[in-house]
Amino acid sequence: MSQLHVIDHPMIQHKLTIMRKKETGSKDFRELLTEISLLMGYEVTRDIALEDMPIETPLCPMTGKVVSGRKLAIVPILRAGIGMVDGLLNLVPVARVGHIGLYRNEETHTPVVYYCKLPEDIQQRMVILTDPMLATGGSACDAIAMLKERGCKNIRLMCLVAAPDGVAKVQQEHPDVGIYVAAVDQCLNENAYIVPGLGDAGDRIFGTK
Repeated sequence: MSQLHVIDHPMIQHKLTIMRKKETGSKDFRELLTEISLLMGYEVTRDIALEDMPIETPLCPMTGKVVSGRKLAIVPILRAGIGMVDGLLNLVPVARVGHIGLYRNEETHTPVVYYCKLPEDIQQRMVILTDPMLATGGSACDAIAMLKERGCKNIRLMCLVAAPDGVAKVQQEHPDVGIYVAAVDQCLNENAYIVPGLGDAGDRIFGTK
């Protein structure tokens, strides 16, 4: 079963609480999401492979450590997942970025695919799949399946807030994919929104409501 990592650092929890407040505007929401994504990125990449590099400091030669081989790919699930990309790019500026477009059918609550553009060497990279909300898990599972079809073997799902239903679905369908979240909330409501949650992340990022 895939491992669930709840990254509950005090600064992440503080920023998440401000994001949850209904009076927090889009500008602050976006900035906080970028900051949290950067902080979460430290944990998501904690075990990334390193290799030796001989260098010279101002005082003497030494062998340092650098990230080895093909590095990272960041793949946001459109559209809300885009809000997490800048924070990760601040941490790993050389990462490649792909995009997977999914939207939720408001009647069936199931995901519909409309776009997929990935780096050509995606299968050689560790992929961080981003989406602020892990609700039913349908979109995440479909996106993971699309990545696996293209040869990806090292996939990590990074979300801000999750519902137990979404965590369970990903663990059942993709037990090899680690799940990284800042909080696991209580439940889903009748419209498949996370409660207490923070509302529609896409609308709050882009100010469309």
